[in-house]
Amino acid sequence: MRTFMAFVTGAALLTTAATADAAVHSSAKANSSLSADAIWTKIGGFCGISQWHPAIEKCELSADGKQRTLTLKGGGTVVEKLVKMDAAHRSYTYAIVSSPLPVSHYRSTISVKPHGKGSTVSWTGKFDAKGASDADAKKTMDGVYDAGVKALAAN
Repeated sequence: MRTFMAFVTGAALLTTAATADAAVHSSAKANSSLSADAIWTKIGGFCGISQWHPAIEKCELSADGKQRTLTLKGGGTVVEKLVKMDAAHRSYTYAIVSSPLPVSHYRSTISVKPHGKGSTVSWTGKFDAKGASDADAKKTMDGVYDAGVKALAAN
């Protein structure tokens, strides 16, 4: 959230407005001995996350394949919508529709690229903190990303 100050009849008025640019950035990256194609086989299906992310118990995909509902281990549900799939470049972008996570205006991209004889997995996101400080929201999302890319790189 961004705060703006305006003057109305000589008095300062503070207002807060959401902007298209999210305030917090988070990312994680890991190298794998597996090829980019092998890693893409794991992450390329929008609901494949339940097969490799240690925090996801199950994933249910909508009939049109553009929305996934993630059930978290330990409880909680995250609903995400697919924004862009780019299979040729082994990446997709998605946004959170609803979740218990301390973020709003969340948009993220996960991708894999060849690196030497293996590959590099990258997961980046932008968001505003919701119900937490920017630092706490970033710490939470860094943990989500780190756990995911480490699990992918280890397999």
